[in-house]
Amino acid sequence: QVQLVESGGGLVQAGGSLRLSCAASVRTFSVYAMGWFRQAPGKEREFVAGVNGSGGRTYFGDSVKGRSTISRDNAKNTVYLQMSSLKPEDTAVYYCAARRYGGVTTTVNEYDYWGQGTQVTVSS
Repeated sequence: QVQLVESGGGLVQAGGSLRLSCAASVRTFSVYAMGWFRQAPGKEREFVAGVNGSGGRTYFGDSVKGRSTISRDNAKNTVYLQMSSLKPEDTAVYYCAARRYGGVTTTVNEYDYWGQGTQVTVSS
């Protein structure tokens, strides 16, 4: 069983930056591909970014491409999502997810474990 705990959300003004963290309680963190998703009220959960187990490959959704980075520290069992140039439409609950086999995917139901989410609100 893998437990994921997100942190770092909050209220930020448009144009600002935020770094989200996701800490995993697992002994073999590096074997998991990690993803960040978000869900705004009334909308489906969407892929934001993903990173493979070693951290060498990263992937981004079109909505954040060019203004976000994803990284991981396998020694700390933590994955990070750095977002900049934030827009009001970035407002959502952000979730991290772990996938044991198959690498990063943009498909929600292909991840094995999910965190509880952290709220990000961007004011205009």
